Amino acid sequence: MTWLLTRSGRRFDLLAPKADQVCTLDIAHALSQLCRFNGHTSRHYSVAQHSLLVASIVPAEHQLAALLHDATEAYVGDMVRPLKLGMREFYEGQSLVSLYDEVERKVWLAICEHFHVDPELPDCVHKGDMIALATERAQLMPDHDDSWECIAGIAPLDVQLENWTPALAFLHYHNRLLELMQSAHRARARSTWERVDAEHTGGAAPQCM
Repeated sequence: MTWLLTRSGRRFDLLAPKADQVCTLDIAHALSQLCRFNGHTSRHYSVAQHSLLVASIVPAEHQLAALLHDATEAYVGDMVRPLKLGMREFYEGQSLVSLYDEVERKVWLAICEHFHVDPELPDCVHKGDMIALATERAQLMPDHDDSWECIAGIAPLDVQLENWTPALAFLHYHNRLLELMQSAHRARARSTWERVDAEHTGGAAPQCM
């Protein structure tokens, strides 16, 4: 069996994911239940809330991509960064890590197709992810002398992370996702009509068939 049953009752095939298997409710629900840092936080802090924080950092045109940057975790789960990096280093070229990366990549491509997002995330999303990580470590993790190399030199945000239940994180995430989808749809429609207008300027109006 290579598929999972999602919260909305859909069958999601992990080895052959399709854009029409992706559902906003499934992503919002699963990410609101998943806790960052494998649960080693002072309180429940969801991947959904983290994604909203990253989206709030980047420019408006990249907010949908930022909100979705961890959406694969709704289907493949969250592998903590030290384990993922360690696996790639130790098992380089071996089937174990290659399989995980390939499954995650296919799921990401299906998500991007569903939401009309470029699979190549812009640099601002990666930077926003690290700023969010620095903020989360400062507020949610225990004090420790050892530094995290990935956020060396990155200052945390001067904002207090709110204490959300999974249900509240779901509502905030899903509402924001729908808002950004509507904005992206309007932008694509505007771009299409601007292109049509440019192509037919000075010529006969296009005829309906």
